[in-house]
Amino acid sequence: MIRLVECVPNFSEGRRKEVIDAIINEITSAPTVVLLDREMDADHNRAVVTFVCQPEHAVEACFRGYKKAAQLIDMQNHQGEHPRMGATDVCPFIPISDFSEAEAKELAHQLGKRVGDELEIPVYLYESAATRPGRENLADVRKGEYEGIRDTLETDPDRKPDYGPARMNLKAGATAIGVRFPLVAFNVYLSTNRVSIAKKIANAVRFARGGYRFVKAMGFSIAERNLTQVSMNLVRYTKTPIFRVFESIKSEATRYGVSVLSSEIIGLVPQQALIDVADFYLQLENFSAGQVLEEKLRRMGGSSASSTDDFYNEVAAKTPTPGGGSVAAAAGTMGAALSSMVCRLTIGKKKYKDVAEELKGVLEDSERLRDELKEMIAKDGAAFDRLVAARKMAKDTEAEIAKRNEAILEATRGAARTPLDTAGLALRVMDVSRAVAEKGNVNSVSDAGVAALMAKAAIDGAIYNVKINISGFEDTAFVDEMQTKTKEIQEKSDRLADEIKNIVESKL
Repeated sequence: MIRLVECVPNFSEGRRKEVIDAIINEITSAPTVVLLDREMDADHNRAVVTFVCQPEHAVEACFRGYKKAAQLIDMQNHQGEHPRMGATDVCPFIPISDFSEAEAKELAHQLGKRVGDELEIPVYLYESAATRPGRENLADVRKGEYEGIRDTLETDPDRKPDYGPARMNLKAGATAIGVRFPLVAFNVYLSTNRVSIAKKIANAVRFARGGYRFVKAMGFSIAERNLTQVSMNLVRYTKTPIFRVFESIKSEATRYGVSVLSSEIIGLVPQQALIDVADFYLQLENFSAGQVLEEKLRRMGGSSASSTDDFYNEVAAKTPTPGGGSVAAAAGTMGAALSSMVCRLTIGKKKYKDVAEELKGVLEDSERLRDELKEMIAKDGAAFDRLVAARKMAKDTEAEIAKRNEAILEATRGAARTPLDTAGLALRVMDVSRAVAEKGNVNSVSDAGVAALMAKAAIDGAIYNVKINISGFEDTAFVDEMQTKTKEIQEKSDRLADEIKNIVESKL
């Protein structure tokens, strides 16, 4: 899985777009940074910037933003509705993917030290990174705002920052750096215009009034729609999931004779939060994010150097997937890609005009095979995940044992069929590479040869995976079928490999 951390720095500037643009340009100049969102509010005079990056680049990206904000924003002249204490008012790190809260705390300390030492800005650590109980809540840290902190920082021991000088940076102010869980901003619309009902329902689910531990909620009137809304921040969706709050609101609404009309999510939402909702309402068994096709492709696919590194890291990790089957599919994908390259280096050249139309058809085939084999990278891991899930099924009763055994049988068949499909696609890549070796640009004949070698490796590797998955399998008819098909592919690929080798070496 790709290691990612999300950063959401808030800047005390919501009226000058050019200032926020300059700050964002500094942040995104750091390696691996991807800007997800930016919001500016003129009344609050505040901007919220959201980006993700690999953890090793997060401190540098945030520091660049801090430094530029300190240059362009003067807190001595700042006015706005939103509470604030610094040019970069707050900067939370949010673990997103394969990155722990403990690691995020380390980033908070590293950034805090740099901001305090190099920019001479007082730094307070908050939420999970807080060094004392009274600083966990951001509102407590920011109490008194810029002016109050400025006037008491040097005399009140409780105001001593975690990093930086014990005096206010008059221009850049002070800042809070922390670690928090991803928020889910979730609103539910009710079929009533009585705001008193919305507030009662909000009180029923909000933690401050005895509701769910990780829910902050308020009831509002939505005048333009003549109805009301329960507006919430779910601060730990894994502890208090969306579906649990939604069901409670529906139940409370029934008490007051109203119904839920709709709901909405504001801004970005973690994928797992939605998977949990689907799992609950569909009553799925043994479902995981690994079964989401797009998630597998995100983890393992892509053409950039960073995504390639991510795939290599995935393979090298102490996890069974992606394994040999996915690597075999990746080899076949590369074979198809090289074949496409040779086609493109041939088509349009006068010397090869007689084979141009034929190679256009070959190019279409190689590109289609490339897409299909790329999908097999994810499918192979998903097939193995289903087998693991089947083995984890309950086996306390005879009925459960029978259900588990059937699931294991079906999952094993899928785990064998998937690499067999990979081998079949790779065999077609060998046909393509033979055509480009024979008729393609002679200056690229070595590339055609490598394409064939990659496809052959894909076939041999995929067949290994078929064999291990059918080893000891009770369905003898299925085993015989798999063995017959793999033998046929193996023999054809061996013949093609010899033919292509002879063609390539004759032209070198």
